[in-house]
Amino acid sequence: MTTKIIAHRGASKLAPENTMPAFNLAYQQGAEAIETDVQLTKDNVPVLIHDEHVKRTTNGIGYIKDLTFAQLKQLDAGAWFSQKYTGTAIISLEKFLEWIKPKPLYLNIELKNNKIDYKNIETIVYDMVRHYQLLNRTTLSTFNPKSVKRISELHSEIKIAFLTSRRNKNLVPYARELGANAIHVKYRLLNRFLVDQCHQANMAIRAYTLNKPSRMLKSYALNCDGIFTDVPDLALQYRTVFKEQNK
Repeated sequence: MTTKIIAHRGASKLAPENTMPAFNLAYQQGAEAIETDVQLTKDNVPVLIHDEHVKRTTNGIGYIKDLTFAQLKQLDAGAWFSQKYTGTAIISLEKFLEWIKPKPLYLNIELKNNKIDYKNIETIVYDMVRHYQLLNRTTLSTFNPKSVKRISELHSEIKIAFLTSRRNKNLVPYARELGANAIHVKYRLLNRFLVDQCHQANMAIRAYTLNKPSRMLKSYALNCDGIFTDVPDLALQYRTVFKEQNK
């Protein structure tokens, strides 16, 4: 099995996270999948940004839920990272799906609803992914167990991953009971037993966020289904090294 390289918020070590420059760079570097985060605006537009508040990654202030998409589009989401990216905008999920549709990329959409449980975010995002005919290459993920359950009950056609950073000896049966068919874990939780347990249960297991070669190599050796990384070019380079060493 080949571990899939998933660009975490795009190539976010080299370009501002969750923006078109980061996604384009990840694609150019050869990433096989892209992970991005979705929040809902005041007027229920799904937008790509990690934090519930705009302060860290834009020149604005306020919560996403209190701002309209028109207001968010006026913010600069690139200058905080580098002058080179001044003027980069927050984008909608719709614009991103239009961009990714013709490309041979898998998609992981993380619903950021563990702190603010946005009403109907699951259905809004699902309907948009279905509209762009991307259900067969999309996973929805969330830290919110209630959200996993809602997705599995309402939209069983799409793959669902339960995200966690907490140790739980019953993680696999717990995630299955919620309705997930994949588990995304913080790297420190990754071990041979968990990987084997997931695969025996016919569940994918992916780890986040791996930027060090030693961690990448360990994940490849464990047959992890995918790794989330801010440096997809480096991950691809070390996956080639791993394959050469294990011919």
